[in-house]
Amino acid sequence: MTGSAYSDPELGRVGTKVPVTGKRAVASSQHTVVTDVMLDTLRSGGNAVDAAIAGSLVQAVVQQDMTNHTGTVTALVHDASTGEIAELNSMGTIVAGLAPFAPIPAGKGLYAQLPGMPRAVVPGFMPGMKALHERFGTQSWEKLCAPAVQWAEEGHVVTSFEHLVMAQTVDFFLYTESGRKHFTPGGHLPQVGDRWASAELATTMRNLAAEGPDYFLTGKWAQDFVARGNALGWPVKLEHLTAIPPRWTTGHRFEHRGNTVVQQSAPERQGIYCQIVLGILDELDITSVGHWSHSAEALYYLAHALRRAAHETGLLNDPLLFGDTTAALTSKELIKGFAEILRNAKATVDLTEHVKLTRGVPAMAASGASAQPAGSCELTVVDEQGNWVQLMNTLQSGGIPGEVVGGVPMVGSHYMNSLDSPFEGWVTGGGRMRSTLSNTMVLRDGRPWLSLGSPGNVHCTVPQVLSNILDFGMDPYDAEDAPRCLPYQPDHTISVESRLAPGVSADLAKLGVLTNPLPEYDYHMGTYQMAWRTDDGTLSASSGPRREGRANGF
Repeated sequence: MTGSAYSDPELGRVGTKVPVTGKRAVASSQHTVVTDVMLDTLRSGGNAVDAAIAGSLVQAVVQQDMTNHTGTVTALVHDASTGEIAELNSMGTIVAGLAPFAPIPAGKGLYAQLPGMPRAVVPGFMPGMKALHERFGTQSWEKLCAPAVQWAEEGHVVTSFEHLVMAQTVDFFLYTESGRKHFTPGGHLPQVGDRWASAELATTMRNLAAEGPDYFLTGKWAQDFVARGNALGWPVKLEHLTAIPPRWTTGHRFEHRGNTVVQQSAPERQGIYCQIVLGILDELDITSVGHWSHSAEALYYLAHALRRAAHETGLLNDPLLFGDTTAALTSKELIKGFAEILRNAKATVDLTEHVKLTRGVPAMAASGASAQPAGSCELTVVDEQGNWVQLMNTLQSGGIPGEVVGGVPMVGSHYMNSLDSPFEGWVTGGGRMRSTLSNTMVLRDGRPWLSLGSPGNVHCTVPQVLSNILDFGMDPYDAEDAPRCLPYQPDHTISVESRLAPGVSADLAKLGVLTNPLPEYDYHMGTYQMAWRTDDGTLSASSGPRREGRANGF
């Protein structure tokens, strides 16, 4: 079986992992099967994009707790032949002119903590796969689909982490007949150690291999999708599935400490968000203050910078429908002003007693959990020719909420019209939704030397990992391992992984801030798939400790 290394259940488990070093080609993902498939694709003569396509297709088979074949795909691709970087945005799209259709009540399992009800949208995954294959692919579509067919037919071994996430989210799918049939065969979730196969998904994957990605866009699966939506009361039409094609751009770029950072451009928030956060920290001379795991002042500044960036990027929308706020939001004068506000907003008297009196002594020793959206998958792959791919595939923003068509589960989108929403979309105009995804490349002298991305709370964790590497000079894996925080909360609380140095929480209380200790390694805070080029020209790669995953190379 392709990727048979996964027969060892210890490979890729949650916890500390050892980076691979000294390689000519590398791949990293959240699942050993996926990493093995990507490397097998490279060994058979495929390039990095071929590997990412094959990896994504099989990932949606073996990690249905995190992704599916209808959600979102975004990517950064460094083309070694031209030296250029292309950004792909293939998030699911809103059907222009149709009222929002939300068949699942709010609060059901998956993403229950997000406001509003999940809404049906046009799938983005397969249009993204098609766009990548047409522009950069070298191997046949059928060959790239083969691992997905095989693993759907033969099944994969359910891990403890996979079962944990499914148990936390399955209520969402229990609302529908097709969801119950798919996720609880025999009335129960697949158990840890079970080999979970799906005959229906295997048939869909075989047809996808034979007919190409159009099977999901105009073919039988697409027709079944439209029929299901119509039967439920959503008047979607077949032509809607291809009405808004994936968008190619060159990404958002900014300079930081001699590096060029390349990330998603508007309406994606990540590039602008990171530029604001890193710019504020730079204006505050964060390295002289100290690292936030050891300095209350630094943690105070970081959490506030994360909050400020989230607030400001609420004004970001699709520049094809709205004015483009990118330049104004990232102007040096504005960022310098944000830093000056934070510098002068700190308490000048000891507020520890205030925190004790208003929050209570027990609260100062409490432990919490992040409980943020968790389902996404990130891939990193670099081939021998110097092509780099950083790709996200996720179950978010695709399909009909709670339904399963042809063995393919769907969760829809939590888009709404709100400045504070991580997902914002408009039902007229035909534009793309706003979101925050994590694909990142860092260049020196025009060449990639670092590529990274993660699921989880990417809006706030990407700038922290980048700062660890670019500001504090940490090794990439150590930068990933370091404790992370959420943005400053309106009630003057900072939620942070509970690995702070002694005294940091007490020093925060002096500033009037309560520390909410998250688990030491909170899986909601993501797990980074990374590759980096060392001074001798060889490649290293790693997968983070907070979730399952494996990096390897040859």
